[in-house]
Amino acid sequence: MKIGRNDPCPCGSGKKYKHCCIDNAPKPHAQLVDSLEQALAMNPNLSLDELNALIQHKTMQQNNQPRAEFCGLSSNQLANWMNAPFNELELLTIRTPDDLSGSPVMRYLELILDEAMEQDGSFKATAKGNLPAKLVKKASELLPEFAIAEFETEPSISDYVGSNEDKFDALHYTRILADLAGIIYLRKGRYHIKKTVQKQHQTQGINAFFLPMLEVAATKFNWNYMDGFDDNVDLRPFWLFMLWRLQSRGAINQMIKEVCTAFPMLVSQFPPNEFGTPEAYLGICIKSRFIKRFLEFWGFITRNPGRFSGKERLPGKGGIQPLLMQTFHFEVK
Repeated sequence: MKIGRNDPCPCGSGKKYKHCCIDNAPKPHAQLVDSLEQALAMNPNLSLDELNALIQHKTMQQNNQPRAEFCGLSSNQLANWMNAPFNELELLTIRTPDDLSGSPVMRYLELILDEAMEQDGSFKATAKGNLPAKLVKKASELLPEFAIAEFETEPSISDYVGSNEDKFDALHYTRILADLAGIIYLRKGRYHIKKTVQKQHQTQGINAFFLPMLEVAATKFNWNYMDGFDDNVDLRPFWLFMLWRLQSRGAINQMIKEVCTAFPMLVSQFPPNEFGTPEAYLGICIKSRFIKRFLEFWGFITRNPGRFSGKERLPGKGGIQPLLMQTFHFEVK
């Protein structure tokens, strides 16, 4: 009955046991063994086929039970969120909001597409392969329209605006997503959009590209890009769990604590260093990669950066934005 370290994890994640639930295993595994022993005591003459069927039934039964460390999700439900294709996620509906005007990513994408449409489907890139300066300037002018745009510092040195694409993180991020989603491509020094994309844009507007852009942001974009941390830990498999807990609790630090409880193997991949404990290091990475360069860039949430008026500190805007609730509809609480 013992599960080997290199065996597939019984939670159904598809990962090896040693890379998944081994640290969570003692209690659930012991419960499964106890249940099987009781069943065998009552039915000592089971055939091998009957025994295998019993083990499969008991394992499936346990994997469908809510688990406290997963905030009430079962192992099977969590495995779906961590491994299923974007269009096969369970207990969740992802919708395209009617109004995307509050999303920096989608507004910047619209600027890129409009620029190409005005020039018969393509526009010239910089020598470095970046978006042209005039497009960056147009994107900069949108900044005051976003709830995300509350900063203490001058916009020219913020993470959202600069004199070129390299200094404009949210715009740079948008361009990479559009490339990964096949919406734009660079060829011979020009950015092009396909005829099919042009037709979609003409008939459906920018909303046509919301779900494709969101899918590549969650599953294909390298979340470690644009930060200076030494680890190579991939947080993408946990994005739905984090989003669910944040939407349920509305508190970033509480969500991080719940991630640490649910995934001790993830915590163990962050050794103690100058950032403090492994939990603290993981928390910093979550805030940088998931909160800032995903949720904030999309306009799903804001943090409260505050600002100054003279010597007085004024509170900034913050919290979950309507776009988040309009996009993600969880069927679990």
